[in-house]
Amino acid sequence: MKTAPILYIFFIFFFISFVKLNAQQQKRIKIEYSGFLTSSEEKYPGAKILTRDDSGQIHIIHEGVNMWCDQAIFYSNEDFIEAYGHVKMKQGDTINMDAKYVEYSGKTKLAFASGDVVLTEPSSVLTTDTLYFDRAKQQSFYKTGGTVVRDSSGTITSKIGRYYMDVKKYQFVNDVKLVNPQYVLETEQLDYYTENALAYMYGPSTITGSSSKIYCERGFYDTTKDIGYFIKNSRIDYDNRTIEGDSLYFDRNKNFASATNNITVTDTLNNSLIKGHYAEVYRAKDSVFITKRALAISVQENDSLYIHSDTLMVTGKPEHRITRAFRNVKMYKSDMSGKADSIHINQETGLTQLINLSRLSPKDNFAVKRRPILWNFGNQMTGDTIHIKSNPIEEKLDSLIVFENAFIISKDTVGDGFNQIKGQRLYGLFNEKNQLHQVDIIRNAESIYYARNDEQELIGIEKSKSASISMYFEGNEINELKKINQVDGSLFPKSKYPANATKLKGFDWREEERPKSVEDLFKDDPPLNLPIIKGLEDYIPQEEFFDEDLINRAEEAEESNKSKNLQNPSKASRHIPSKDSIQDIIQPLKKPATLEKAP
Repeated sequence: MKTAPILYIFFIFFFISFVKLNAQQQKRIKIEYSGFLTSSEEKYPGAKILTRDDSGQIHIIHEGVNMWCDQAIFYSNEDFIEAYGHVKMKQGDTINMDAKYVEYSGKTKLAFASGDVVLTEPSSVLTTDTLYFDRAKQQSFYKTGGTVVRDSSGTITSKIGRYYMDVKKYQFVNDVKLVNPQYVLETEQLDYYTENALAYMYGPSTITGSSSKIYCERGFYDTTKDIGYFIKNSRIDYDNRTIEGDSLYFDRNKNFASATNNITVTDTLNNSLIKGHYAEVYRAKDSVFITKRALAISVQENDSLYIHSDTLMVTGKPEHRITRAFRNVKMYKSDMSGKADSIHINQETGLTQLINLSRLSPKDNFAVKRRPILWNFGNQMTGDTIHIKSNPIEEKLDSLIVFENAFIISKDTVGDGFNQIKGQRLYGLFNEKNQLHQVDIIRNAESIYYARNDEQELIGIEKSKSASISMYFEGNEINELKKINQVDGSLFPKSKYPANATKLKGFDWREEERPKSVEDLFKDDPPLNLPIIKGLEDYIPQEEFFDEDLINRAEEAEESNKSKNLQNPSKASRHIPSKDSIQDIIQPLKKPATLEKAP
């Protein structure tokens, strides 16, 4: 009765042993078809020479790989084969390789191909002169230059390349160049995914198109959608503009770019730039929108003009460029400064408009209560709207107009009083030094004037009304005052001047608001909290292709040959470098010398 269980156990043991033995047998290279079989112990000791016939090529099989060739040298004891002539290697339905010559070891599962090597997978085609193909790791590797072609993305060339078949990823190193009909991408290190055509750049990188050039030291580019994201010293050059920032986004199809944190947009043609911490650039519309500590700088040889506001917008072609500043605008120039709700600058005509917009919001106190204001040396001018005309070529102020409720105030040169003129409109002219030398107030003009002699002694205080007033300056001082169609006016000694009449109605001396430096433009701004840029993942160095696992496989093949008393060294290890020389091969793969860690 015990015989049946014993026989059953024996059968199971025999079946398992048979399966293992069969599996081991399947691991060896198998010749599926060969036309002619010969040998030459003198030339190829221990090998069989296989040659094709008219019916077809030699067919070789090993663990899911099929290989065809015109001639082969088969070392069955070493489980190693050399294939010559129109060699084709096929793994599954996705990987195909063609070459003039292939060596393959059934023990190490390493293939070495040379001569017009072409590796094809569903999304790309790799061509190179020499290629290693490690089937155990499902990776291929070249180090003598290669080219990858993908229809929608273009052609990629590099000195060193590696393809990870499991994740369908290429990793290119050294002199990497992607050529697309619309642009050329050059970088030190490129990770490229063939299924979705995504490219990740590391090290100094450029993307050059017909109308733009991008630079970064770490970046991402979707080669199908033509959109990119760049950090680490990133920059975009658009025709006559350069955009720099901590983080840049780019959409080639929409001709659009945006930037975040520490942004500078330089207008190389008009010699101006704007700064801020968030910007949008529309190339087709030739416009730039920038906010968060926005600052526009018109660079001039003698004296630059600085404009700060909540939001800046620059639009138009270079010869017709318009700059608009919105919400609580401040401007500074060594000889002139000002404030307004909004400023509009036409760089073609040289016209600058300081505008007060009507707002209903009670929170915007400046727009509701304060009119535009302009300071020129010792003079303060206010009104509903102020226009400044300048010569952009000669960098000189020409004239100004104050519309409605014009009011000009200058502090008395000696005392604590104020010279004042008000009226409906003000016209001013500037001299060669950008100083006001004539001011005309028209309609309903009123004035308070501290008259002094040549020794700066006070003669008296004059208060008058007239149809209009003309004021002439010498330096920063009023030299002459003319009244046209004077209605009334009196000159009082200071002791007899009414104490409650020293200021005209609407008097508002705002010297404490006057920007006296570029830094003053930002003194009323709330604290700036910049967003943290997550950026891209750090560069992950390649693992060694000729790693310990591959070397161990080669050493095991060597030991196997010795155990079989084979005198020749294992051919499976002849293309695998020694441990001492591996570092020279893998060093460029680990970290390009020019690559720095991005923030």
